[in-house]
Amino acid sequence: MSEASGPVGVIVSVDPDRFAEVVRAARAAGLTVTGEQPLLGSLSGTIAEDRIPVLEAVDGVEAVDRERIVRIPPPDSPLQ
Repeated sequence: MSEASGPVGVIVSVDPDRFAEVVRAARAAGLTVTGEQPLLGSLSGTIAEDRIPVLEAVDGVEAVDRERIVRIPPPDSPLQ
């Protein structure tokens, strides 16, 4: 039996003309919404890795991108 994968951060591009409807459907697909930008047609949130294909299939979702974390060394680091 396989375990469900842990949550990952995602940025979702949606049809801005149907924003509220798509957000409701994304939540039903398993997305925990952490931020909404209706004028830009995007939202951010977390979802189980194995639910990403379900989220991508939501009508009105144009793209799903995993969040990326960039770490920059401190200014006094020799790598600067």
